[in-house]
Amino acid sequence: MRLSELGGKEIVNLTDGARLGMLGECDLLINEKTGKIKAILVPDYKSQFSFFYDRNFLEVPWECVKKIGNDMIIVELEEL
Repeated sequence: MRLSELGGKEIVNLTDGARLGMLGECDLLINEKTGKIKAILVPDYKSQFSFFYDRNFLEVPWECVKKIGNDMIIVELEEL
């Protein structure tokens, strides 16, 4: 699968059904040597004015990705 195909997918937590965000708004941590994805950095928007402050991120390890579907990416995170 190409990175461009992942762009519009929504990230959903399997544990509690929470919507974490869209992959197009996230950053990816990539291993420079292997080129493999290490983690997804999901912006944590606590309020509507969060763009005035430093952005916090929720780091989702790539091992927590359970399924990539047509419209969403299912991850399994125990603690949020």
